[in-house]
Amino acid sequence: MEMTGTRSIAADRARVWAALNDPEVLKACIPGCQELTGSPEEGFEAVVTQKVGPVKATFKGAVTLSDVVEGESYRISGEGKGGVAGFAKGAANVKLADGAEGTELSYHVDAQVGGKLAQLGSRLISGFANKMADQFFDRFKAAVEGEGAEPAAEGSA
Repeated sequence: MEMTGTRSIAADRARVWAALNDPEVLKACIPGCQELTGSPEEGFEAVVTQKVGPVKATFKGAVTLSDVVEGESYRISGEGKGGVAGFAKGAANVKLADGAEGTELSYHVDAQVGGKLAQLGSRLISGFANKMADQFFDRFKAAVEGEGAEPAAEGSA
């Protein structure tokens, strides 16, 4: 299954790049993410719980970054295992470019699922994957565009 998309983010590339590499930002943006540890250099370990149709599972997996061009692009690859529910694995090429309103983030994802998940049918899986991508990038855009207000709130705590 393949997905592509673009998001305009009202922030400079340096801020978008920093957020793409920040485990706390990513954890907050990944739907169902319960745990995300690691670093861009070493890779990330994640625990994500999702319900796809009648199948609910907790996936544990690893994510690595490769082909990193600082401030411009990288390839993120990962695989998660959800026990009897099956597995999901895939990779995404993520690119940043200067845009009219800040930064244009574009992505191209190639993903595969197996086990009970694969038995649900490609239309259900494809719809779910698109929904998850939309939720992630909507949350990511909101997190990055709202970052300017966080330090003041932090200092008043």
